[in-house]
Amino acid sequence: MGFYFEKFEGRKPEPPLPHSPSRELLWQYLAVINLTLGVWYIYWRWTESLNFEALWYAVPLVLAETAAFIGLCLFTFNLWKVEDTPQQSPPSSLSEVVSYDPQKDRPLEIDVYFPTYDEDPELVRLSLQDANRVTYPSDINIKIHVLDDGKRATMQKVAEEEGANYITRDNNMGYKAGNLRNAMEQTSGDFIVICDADTRPFPTILEHTLGYFRDPDVAWVQTPQWFFDLPEGRSLPDHLGKYLSTPGQLLGKGIEKVFGPVKVGADPFVNEPKMFYDVIQRRRNWCNASFCCGAGSIHRREAVMEAALKAYASAIDTEVTKNSNLITKLTGEDKIDPVAEAGLKHQVLQDNEFTPYRFHVSEDIYTSIVLHSDEDRNWKSVMHPEVESKMLSPQDLLSWTVQRFKYAGGTLDIAKNDNPVLLKGMSLPQRLMYATTIWSYLGGIWNAIFLCAPLIYLFTAIAPVDAYSMDFYAHILPFLLMTELSFMVGCWGIAGYQSKASYLSFFPNNLRAIYTVLKGEKISFPVTPKDRQEGSFLHLVIPQLSIIVLTTLGIIYAWWQYSMGQVSFSIDGVLLNTFWGLNNILAMSGIIAAALWKPDNETVRSEEKEQENAPIVEQPLAEGQT
Repeated sequence: MGFYFEKFEGRKPEPPLPHSPSRELLWQYLAVINLTLGVWYIYWRWTESLNFEALWYAVPLVLAETAAFIGLCLFTFNLWKVEDTPQQSPPSSLSEVVSYDPQKDRPLEIDVYFPTYDEDPELVRLSLQDANRVTYPSDINIKIHVLDDGKRATMQKVAEEEGANYITRDNNMGYKAGNLRNAMEQTSGDFIVICDADTRPFPTILEHTLGYFRDPDVAWVQTPQWFFDLPEGRSLPDHLGKYLSTPGQLLGKGIEKVFGPVKVGADPFVNEPKMFYDVIQRRRNWCNASFCCGAGSIHRREAVMEAALKAYASAIDTEVTKNSNLITKLTGEDKIDPVAEAGLKHQVLQDNEFTPYRFHVSEDIYTSIVLHSDEDRNWKSVMHPEVESKMLSPQDLLSWTVQRFKYAGGTLDIAKNDNPVLLKGMSLPQRLMYATTIWSYLGGIWNAIFLCAPLIYLFTAIAPVDAYSMDFYAHILPFLLMTELSFMVGCWGIAGYQSKASYLSFFPNNLRAIYTVLKGEKISFPVTPKDRQEGSFLHLVIPQLSIIVLTTLGIIYAWWQYSMGQVSFSIDGVLLNTFWGLNNILAMSGIIAAALWKPDNETVRSEEKEQENAPIVEQPLAEGQT
């Protein structure tokens, strides 16, 4: 059976960014200047610039700017410095990775988990084959397990043929988290490597990561996720030549001579994860705040079980206390009868199941929060900078949207119900790092305001500022220019316009996630498809299309009104909002192109599909689970 990505098998990941102390010092210097200019600008906006005749417009915009500036401060703190955890030599025995002296020392035991539900068994076979190629400089026991919630005979056969242990269960309670719990009950490895069905581990994954566990307080190590099948796109001359023949090729070559190489259709969904892992996560190492992201992570079993037991005991005590208070309130007694209290505890124990991994759509970050907030153990996390596995990326806008909504909704649900910023046991830097992640998913609110704000002026000539004067430009331009310069240095070689545009265009998904969580709805467990979904996805980008159409009409209308001598439209206001609107149009155009994108010489991932155009499987939460 062939897969579309076979032609990408030879791709190699880029090495992690080298740490440059001089560049880091320059970044910190520029960042301080940038934040100082930002405070100056925000203070001026609140105290001297508001248009008091249109506060209904001016106040929401300045609130949005303030919220965005708070996000900028948090992001600056996140990126402040690189402090990688030193790598150590790979251990071979249990005594090298625990704080106590085991009565009987033995070689390390490693369990490699591959949870699966409906993925193609032949796709999983490739992952198992790569897992069997994992090497280690000493003799340790490595066991590979397929955790199949699909209960498929074909999957069991593949597992047996590849020498892996096949594990299934009677029900799918808790979905992936429940699947992992079931596997932990049937295995006993000292460390657990968690992979997705399409995770292809490199031979070095254990040799390069187990050394961190020589520190007995290290609970887990996260390795970067790398999508080896990202579309590389085609050169601009080839792209234009496809439609305009030789004149198009000549035009493309001319443009590239001026602007350099231009790729069309490269990574249309902005899936490249290097910014997240090599910059954001890696720079959380210094304060022990990088969080687990599931696939490609290695966990200390002892840490997972110990933290889970404490969380379970705390949850039981909380519920018993809550129910006891309710009973005494109804009966009017000072305290509950001891026999009734014992019965209540028994009932609560029956109603609550112990689970190492929380039954939650974002069980990975939930586990991180539980471990980071453990006051007694002070568990540590490590973001390993080198890529140690490869996996598949979403290849259509529907799959991408499902995945990103799960990330946003899961994180915001945690923020609402178990906010790590407020948990005891977290250090201040850890709280700020988790706050950065949560705050970023609230950005849909102010991004929507930034997209709508220029429309108001373009159609009505009502400005949010008292005047588009030199004072306005004197405050905003230094701040904007320094922001671009400082983050160009701080994220050298990675950050770019495409990432910022993607974040801005993500606003409908973020707003939907916020609304879903605020309503109290449970976030579903979507299985991200591994096959490209066919069809038109323009219906998914109607809000972005609306912004483009309305902004285009607004620009035309404003310039027409100005040309007709309409005095309410000033040249400064029309120019500024035109450039603002054009930036918004350009930012939205990326996701429109993604909705229309198809691979060159359209292929499918599998030559023999069991079901054509299989729909995304939405698994609702089991009743009573959170």
